[in-house]
Amino acid sequence: MISIKSEREIELMREAGAIVAKTLDMLETEIRPGMTTLQLDEMAEEFIRSHQAVPSFLNYAPKGDPDVTPYPATLCVSLNEEVVHGVPTKKRVMKEGDIVSVDCGAYKGGYHGDSARTFVLGEIDPTVQQLVDVTRESLMKGISMAVAGNRLHDISAAVEQHARSYRFSVIENMVGHGIGSELHEDPPVPNYGRKGTGPVLREGMTLAIEPMIALGRSRNAVSRRGGWVAVTEDGKPSAHFEHTIVVRNGDAEILTRSFLGSAGA
Repeated sequence: MISIKSEREIELMREAGAIVAKTLDMLETEIRPGMTTLQLDEMAEEFIRSHQAVPSFLNYAPKGDPDVTPYPATLCVSLNEEVVHGVPTKKRVMKEGDIVSVDCGAYKGGYHGDSARTFVLGEIDPTVQQLVDVTRESLMKGISMAVAGNRLHDISAAVEQHARSYRFSVIENMVGHGIGSELHEDPPVPNYGRKGTGPVLREGMTLAIEPMIALGRSRNAVSRRGGWVAVTEDGKPSAHFEHTIVVRNGDAEILTRSFLGSAGA
């Protein structure tokens, strides 16, 4: 069931979302070649807890699946061909030319915020830079359709159309989601679909919209080494951007917008 949040609940989500945005802002100013992904994770956890919040991802496990090992970190840090769920370690060193997708969640006052950005380290191939830019733009295209009275897959179709217009691939087996007192709520929010289909959007719905777009021909992200991380099928780079939003009668409200003024972040 898709829940409609009260303005009081949205205010609590606004606070959690601001903490996520500020965490990613901090990481954006600090990330550089030579750092390990674990260093990013430790910085993020300290920052989130300093704001009297709790990392949403740490020890997370899907409900109803007791065989899944709880997620062991604050962030998901996914490099290059890694689509999502890259687990930070002290052995994974980021280098010049990498693209680094950082997914972050914070829980405060009983509610979650969730957002992701893909960072570019130094000079990269122009086509990969275009991938990053188009993925960010695809997120904003999707958000522009998150208006009360539209259909859920209007969001999906907008993401897909923009990405495919640049001949990039949409990862189909990883989706966005509802969000609130639970990190993952109904409905699933795919990044592909047919306009005019899906549930009607109503004011007060809260969604995490998150395009995952790939350079090659991958349509799915596949698990590597039986762990959390999922990679593109062909080993080509993938980018990831995400915002937590509130459906409104007019423009959607973005709860995880950057305080740095970065376009689309």
